[in-house]
Amino acid sequence: MDALPHIEVRDLSMAYGDFVVQRGLDFTVNKGDIFVVMGGNGCGKTTLMRALVGLQRPAAGSVRYGGEDFWNSGEAVQQRLKRRLGILFQGGALWSSLTLAENVALPIAEYTGLPQARVDEIVAFKLALVGLAGFEDFYPAELSGGMKKRAGLARAMALDPDILVIDEPSSGLDPLTARRLDELIVELRDSLGTTIVVITHELASILGIGNNSIYLDTESRTMIATGHPQDALKNGHPKVRHFLTRGGEAPPPRPNLPAQTP
Repeated sequence: MDALPHIEVRDLSMAYGDFVVQRGLDFTVNKGDIFVVMGGNGCGKTTLMRALVGLQRPAAGSVRYGGEDFWNSGEAVQQRLKRRLGILFQGGALWSSLTLAENVALPIAEYTGLPQARVDEIVAFKLALVGLAGFEDFYPAELSGGMKKRAGLARAMALDPDILVIDEPSSGLDPLTARRLDELIVELRDSLGTTIVVITHELASILGIGNNSIYLDTESRTMIATGHPQDALKNGHPKVRHFLTRGGEAPPPRPNLPAQTP
């Protein structure tokens, strides 16, 4: 895979007024990474995500996409850079009054000006990509938690972003559904070449799909570079190893799963 950085975060600090959430964050996400931002509750993971995707200006530092400094660019450049991003929020963030097809079609219709027939084709393809073919006319309230997450993923992929940012993909899901969603994330990376940043505290996801990572420490309010999560589990910083074992033994390997049914 191309080793050029997709995202470069340099000396980033995030704060709410005088309260500093995290300071001095410095890391690189390369093309094709599944990059994990991990840490316990309240450590600043979601705040970092908001700074990455343009929702919250950091107190200091820079976020660069392909060498372009997002927060020190004008509105036109920021909008162009945002088009490179797809975002899956923790709860899926689907519009409850719209069908799945209408939810996925929203960004396509807003940003492309394609004819409706072509939009419908793209929507059908994106839903099929996440295993929801035939569910176009369903409303979010008619879906399980895992299906909502997959529908949110389809919408995040609607404009073919080359970077996908996912906030707590496994939150609220049973282990089997969470595992299948993780497998889908890996499939998207492998088949589409998408660079993926995953914000999570779930051990199974961290150890199962990440190939690079950082740990946000609540006490020091800064990051600990951890590299590959599996390496960090064996030889990483004591705080990271404690987090990855929850203070005990390493979690057992996941069992093999049966093939996913539609």
